[in-house]
Amino acid sequence: FVHDINVTDIVPGTNGSNKVICPNAAGDHPPQNRSMMFSSGNSTGFQLFEEWWSKSQTVPFYLIAVLLPLLNLKSPSFFAKFNVLGTVSVIYLVLLVTVKAAHLGIHLEFNWFTENEFFVPEFRVLFPQLTGVLTLAFFIHNCVITLLQNNKNQENNVRDLSIAYFLVGLTYLYVGVIIFASFPSPPLSKECIEQNFLDNFPSNDIMSFIARIFLLFQMITVYPLLGYLARVQLLRQVFGNAYPSVFHVLALNIAIVGAGVAMARFYPNIGGIIRYSGATCGLAFVFVYPSLIYVISLRRAGQLTWPALIIHVFIILLGLANLIAQFLL
Repeated sequence: FVHDINVTDIVPGTNGSNKVICPNAAGDHPPQNRSMMFSSGNSTGFQLFEEWWSKSQTVPFYLIAVLLPLLNLKSPSFFAKFNVLGTVSVIYLVLLVTVKAAHLGIHLEFNWFTENEFFVPEFRVLFPQLTGVLTLAFFIHNCVITLLQNNKNQENNVRDLSIAYFLVGLTYLYVGVIIFASFPSPPLSKECIEQNFLDNFPSNDIMSFIARIFLLFQMITVYPLLGYLARVQLLRQVFGNAYPSVFHVLALNIAIVGAGVAMARFYPNIGGIIRYSGATCGLAFVFVYPSLIYVISLRRAGQLTWPALIIHVFIILLGLANLIAQFLL
């Protein structure tokens, strides 16, 4: 945006002032950071630009300088207060979605008895991709326990957590439904909706550009918080101390950042990362551990019955099937 370089004109999209594009129509590897025909008309400048600013080649390494120092901070209260800035990003994203929907209108057609080129089925065999994502959403909530331990008024935990869950669920539901409903289909297909919906807007879109900046700040606030939670859960389990030494913490954080940079470099597919990791971690923390602990507690109390055992074994098998389905579909 700053360099007036826009490669989005070479992919299919709508016309008009509220342009929406379909990057994945160019194939599995959309034309990002390639020396092709682009709107700036300055091939030399673009080649130099793509050499130093590439979405998956160079930018992840630049972010190390920003994120690694933040991960090494010791105070959990700082992470929690710093994370409040992410709320501003969420508010802006909701505002962006509302404004875009108002301009684009609602594009939903319900043709029950006639064939339609842009038909989206209510059920597809690929639905385990969604269950993998949902499993991560549920799994990540185990981190809430670590956060609530630092609350001053512990008696308010249930109330605060209930409000938080309601607001988070409402936000996801609102953004997801509005983006799907307002996406211009026709002329584009709903299949064009990107995993990061901001990629469906051209780089010279002012509101989307600001949203990307806000999203960067949101990730900068959430990432250290998740790193702190990982540090507490892992190091406390292994060493009995959440901060055994600066060298232990630095080594862990380098491993965390290294894994993130490697994924951004070689597999920049956020949807795949979410569902694979969610199904894997969720198998243990969502399906297996709660069921086993509950069954063991019933058995020790002499209250275990066959129906209860069958139900919880079935829950474990559901989690296993969810994991296997991620690699088959």
